[in-house]
Order: sequence, then structure tokens, then C-alpha cells
Amino acid sequence: MSGEQSTWYKVAELDELPEGRVKTVTADNKSICLTHHDGQYGALDNHCPHQGGPLGEGSIEKGYLRCPWHGWDYCPLTGSSPAGFDETVPTYPLEVRDDGIYVCLEVEGEHQPTVTDVMVETMVNWGVTHCFGMVGHSNLGLADALRRAHEAGKLHYIGIRHEGAGAFAASAYGKLTGKPAACLTIAGPGATNLLTGLWDAKVDRAPILALTGQVDTQVLGPGAFQEVDLLSAFSSVSRFSHAVYRDSKHVELMNLACKHALLERDVAHLVFPDEVQTVPAGGAEPGGPKGRLTPTDITPPAAQVAEASKMLRAAKRPVIIVGHGARFEMDGVMALAEELNAPVVTTFKAKGLIADDHRLGCGVLGRSGTPIASWFMNESDLLLVFGASFSNHTGITNHQPIIQVDFDKMALGKFHAVDVPVWGEIGVTARLLKSAVDVGNAATDQSAEVAERWAIWRKEKERRVRDAGTGVGSAAVFAAMNRCVPANAIIACDVGNNTYSFGRYFECKQHAVLMSGYLGSIGFGYSAAMGAWAATQTEDERFKDRPVIAVTGDGGFGQYLAEVTTAVQQKMNITHVLLNNSELGKISKEQRAVELPVWMTELHNPNFAEFVANCGGLGIRVSSADELDTALEEALAYDGPATVEVVADALLI
Repeated sequence: MSGEQSTWYKVAELDELPEGRVKTVTADNKSICLTHHDGQYGALDNHCPHQGGPLGEGSIEKGYLRCPWHGWDYCPLTGSSPAGFDETVPTYPLEVRDDGIYVCLEVEGEHQPTVTDVMVETMVNWGVTHCFGMVGHSNLGLADALRRAHEAGKLHYIGIRHEGAGAFAASAYGKLTGKPAACLTIAGPGATNLLTGLWDAKVDRAPILALTGQVDTQVLGPGAFQEVDLLSAFSSVSRFSHAVYRDSKHVELMNLACKHALLERDVAHLVFPDEVQTVPAGGAEPGGPKGRLTPTDITPPAAQVAEASKMLRAAKRPVIIVGHGARFEMDGVMALAEELNAPVVTTFKAKGLIADDHRLGCGVLGRSGTPIASWFMNESDLLLVFGASFSNHTGITNHQPIIQVDFDKMALGKFHAVDVPVWGEIGVTARLLKSAVDVGNAATDQSAEVAERWAIWRKEKERRVRDAGTGVGSAAVFAAMNRCVPANAIIACDVGNNTYSFGRYFECKQHAVLMSGYLGSIGFGYSAAMGAWAATQTEDERFKDRPVIAVTGDGGFGQYLAEVTTAVQQKMNITHVLLNNSELGKISKEQRAVELPVWMTELHNPNFAEFVANCGGLGIRVSSADELDTALEEALAYDGPATVEVVADALLI
């Protein structure tokens, strides 16, 4: 082998491989079994012809190189089999030079696009900028396509430590931006680890794209290693789930997956059998959204708008309730609220969609809410509900007349009849209603009452800050966050007492809040902060360079605490506020509420601050309220992942 089509690579030093030994070396991505036998060196392909076993991990026994998997034998210098056998291992030219051992390889030609190359490029064309995943044996071809997109600057790939964290991160990204991120796994357990995060995205109507490897198509069915029927396993969670086969229309499958995720605000899933991932693209061109998307600003039926407008004009104390479905349409909602001088309350998932210092903002309604929000709801004579689901955790009363607006027809009157159900895009509907009530409405200006109620609640919060306990109380933690956290931060919350207290005590300004809403999955918070951080690295001006905060308890953080190493590796600027009460406090509270003994909720924790520091981040431990501001300011100023571990009181929430 010589000439322009080959080149020599140094693979080892002269004294690196003792007589009678073998080792694996790599040259230009080629895996080679290097042998030293009978005073001579040999260079063999590293794959046993039987089942691809790594010959470089084998040994030389009685003059033969023995495969470590099944014991097949080959000459360590020529690659030939013993007499009576036909298998031969390919060999490469080798030279022993003064400065080391060299192997000659053919120069690899220009990469020829594969079906996964064009599918990844299609995904990028649809606006997917980030993929959270774990590379493994059944997704190597797809992962290599993602690598090429990553190295070309078209896609940011983030390797995570647990697939569930990747799904949570992608779910949070979708909730925040309205655009899908991708998550990558292998077959079997890697894929099934995604399911919790995918269900979180599904029930909270967040777009997400799941890419799962699979065993070879030829062995599907009999029960190969890590074989799981992924189409069945994902059938309930995904709006779109298809396998990618050799003769599939590969680009169209990715077009459809991205379109379903984006327009349906749901889970799209593609299964990639191992042998399909490196099939040549055959000249196929990548796809994209051009000509495939329709505007989604649905105009509501005129009769429903007229009926709703009539009720709004007559109402004296209307109250507007906004849910997560209004996240991207608040300009129209706020214009209507200000026309009516109507108080605006939010569901917990929608916390922060109106600033708590706005003259009409009343905070969160329900179990995690403020007495301000519930007071105005109960004193109203009409409720106008935008993009909320009427969850029992929110507790929207059905004792007042209700106008409900939603883009999803099935969400209208889902749990009980409402007076006027209006199917329409929320921003369009809000602007139509404003035009209909801007003259002659009967609404009174309730903003003075809003200020009065806030004054009462803030005095109560201050009293709770001063209450003593066995650790730092939640009211003190969130009072400090009110003082220190930048007004435009993105805040990802976990599940538990820490989250209820956040909803009750933290006052939002221009903050964006993320949580596991309907699923209520513990462990969401830190992973979601990674997804939020990814959004701040894009060119989307809504999120670019905004601070990212994670709020968790010790129970939730303990489930995915290894992701701190991901955050350190990726240089994620995440400030983490960890309330550590050494207990599953929310569960203890529930046990007490039904008059059962508190049982199996106590946790044995490490010093989390030291753990974060050991991972390469900043860890600060706080045991008294007067240390909070200094600790938070130091963590916020740190360039990288920082955790403020607060030794919290289990009873003060």
C-alpha cells in the first residue's frame, strides 16, 4: 500500500508493547489490534470476523491471538486461522522505525452523506438547535451525524449523565421557547429512561423530539440484547412515533416528526435501527418547514366573541385568569386587562406571566398561591380564563360566570360547563375582546384594591420571615431571592415544599418560570435549568444571555445530582438554590394531613455544597437567614454552576 491513496501513522513507541502482548491502537479513527509475537510486530483489523469482538483486548496463547469474546484464534502476525478454518483478519502494512511503530492506512475519502446526515440537517432546518443525549452502541451512526452537525456549528449537542435528565431538559426548553429540542438515547433502557421527561412535556403541551437507537431490524422479535418494542412503549406518550427503515422516506419522516412536535405541542419520536443509520443518503436532500406550516392565529367564531363581549361590558368586577397556554400571548391579554382595569391572576404553571409589581398583578391562584389571587376571584362577578386547564390544584371557582378561551377545543369546558367557551388563539381573541369593550364597559378600576391586598400580604410574609425554627424558613429564602435575583432571570423549579413556597413567597418581575406542571415530577428542577441555559445560548432575543436559576429541594436534586458534572463540563452558568431539610417534606405533610404517622420520608444526604465543589462548581452552605444575601450574590456572580445549599426548616414552608 503506497502512493497518494495511503499514509503512515505512528501508533506506538518502541518500548510500549512487550513481547507476547497485544493492545488496541487508533489511527485516523481506524481501530487496530497491535501485536508483538516472536520478536515481530503485527497490525490487524481490531474486529473478529465472527461477531466483531475487539481483538486488541484478547491475548496470545500458544502462538495464536485469541478473541476475548468467543475464543476464535488467528495468527497474530498474518491474521490467518489455524488449519481447517477459513476466517482471516485483515492486516495493515507495518514498519518499525527509529522513533516508533508505524502503520499504513488508506486515506479515507470524502464523507458520503448518510440517511441520518440528511435527517439531522432536516431537523436543524426546522429550528432544532440543541440535543441532549447519551451516545451508545445502538445509536453510533446517528450520533456521528449529530457530531458532524455539532462540529459544523449547526447544532449544540450536550452529553448528559442520565437520559431522564435529557428529556427534562428538552421539555423545559420546549416550555420556555415554544420550539422543540431533541433528546438522544440507545435502545432498551436508554430509551425507556426518557419516558418520564416525555410525559412531562406531553401533559404540559411542550414540543419535544425523541431520537432512540434500536437493535438491528433482522433481530427484532426474538429478544436480542436490549431489545424493547419501542413503538409500543412510546405509543401512549407520543403524538407521532415511527421507525426509520432502510426503504423509508427518511427526510419525510423527520419533516413529519418536527411538524407534529411544533404544531401539536407534543412528543414526536423516531426509532433508528442500528443498520439503517449509516445507509447512504443516495442524493436525498434535507427538508424543512417551508411550505409546510400554516399560521396558527385562529380567529374565534363571531357569535362567541359577541356573547363574551356582552358579558364583559356588563361586568363590574371582572377578573382575568391566565394559564400556561397564554405564555406567548400576554401582550394581547394585558392590553385587555388594562382596558378593563381588571385584576390578573395566574395558575401556578403561569407564574410570572404578569409581574407581581404590575398594578393589576395578583400572583398565583390555588394551593401554591397568594391570598390576593383567591380574594379577587371570590369577589369577582365574571371570570375570563385564558389558556388554563381548570386543574383542581388551581381551584378556579365555578360559582361565578366564566368565559373560557383556548386554542384547544377539547380543553373548553373539560371538567364542567362554562358560560361561554371560545375556541381561538389567545392573542387574537384578547385583541378582539378589547376592541369590543373599549367603549362603554361597566368595569370599575380595581387597581387600588390590588395594592391594598399586596400590602396586607407583604406584612404577613415579613412576619413569617421573622418566625424562628430549627433551620432557615422558606419565607426567608424567597425574601432573599426577591432582593438578589435579577429581574429577568429564568427560574426552573422542582417539585415539593420548596416549589409551593416559591409560588407563595417569590414575587416575579420579568422572570420566566418553568416547572413540571401536570405531571409534578420530582427531579425536574436542575435538569430543566440546563434546558433553560441552552435557550440562553441561542440567538432568540427573548432569552439570550438571561440568568438561569434552579430552585430544588434535597429530594428532587438527589435524583439527578450527577448532572452537576454536565453543567460543569458545558460551563453552564446556573445558580442553584437548594433547600435541604433532609426530608421529603411534602410527603411528610401529606401523611400528617390524613392523620398517618410520618414514615420513610427522612433522607440521608451528603454535604451538597461540598459535592458541587468536588464536581468543579461553586458550593456554599448556609445555615442562618442572615447569610443568605451574601451567599446568593456570590453564587450569582460566579461564572459557572453554583449551588447555595440552605439548611432548611422542614416545618416552615
